[in-house]
Amino acid sequence: MLSSIAHRLVPVFGPLTVTTAAGDGCGPAPGSIVAANHTSLFDPALVLAALRRLGVEPVVLAAAGLWRIPGLGAALVREGYVPVYRRDPRAGDALTGARAALRDGRVVLIYGEGGLPKRDGSGEAAPERFRLGIARLAGGSGAPVVPLGQAGARRVSSGNAGKQLAGVLTAPVRRPALHVHVGAPVTLTGDPVAAAEQARRAVTDAWRTAVERLGGQVPLAG
Repeated sequence: MLSSIAHRLVPVFGPLTVTTAAGDGCGPAPGSIVAANHTSLFDPALVLAALRRLGVEPVVLAAAGLWRIPGLGAALVREGYVPVYRRDPRAGDALTGARAALRDGRVVLIYGEGGLPKRDGSGEAAPERFRLGIARLAGGSGAPVVPLGQAGARRVSSGNAGKQLAGVLTAPVRRPALHVHVGAPVTLTGDPVAAAEQARRAVTDAWRTAVERLGGQVPLAG
């Protein structure tokens, strides 16, 4: 349901284009881990819409606080999404739930940065350091990691609360371009620190492609 809503909602805010490394328009294979860059409160909808276009409705690892929102919490349970409890004894439960979804042949979406980085302005920026959860999930399951880079979400929503609201309200008029690029799957190797950095580099490459597809200049940092 959430993927379907995102699929219909995102084009209201701006035109969405999606590309894949293979160029065949096929989504990640069942039992894959999709690792995405996180730049905006809007980009989860953007990523879900893009994956839905590729025929994939993923299980998402998301902040546990979302389950406390009336209505949304029930939808997250129904979709089989996995809550992530940060700095909590239950933190490891997320990996258990994600591995179970992978065994069932679901695609699991994870944000390697572990949260929304603090950034100024609406410009693009490379993914920051990945936490070790993605390495542990890939190492414990043997699943390939499919890097996903998205660009344009910050043109819809970024900044303080006032700017967030203004951005969302004016986006249907401004119609900022949005792009998602899905890279080739990679197999993470090495210790968790090295594996997490390998995943971050792959997602950074996918993000750079997304920025370039929008005709933007890729920042040198990262």
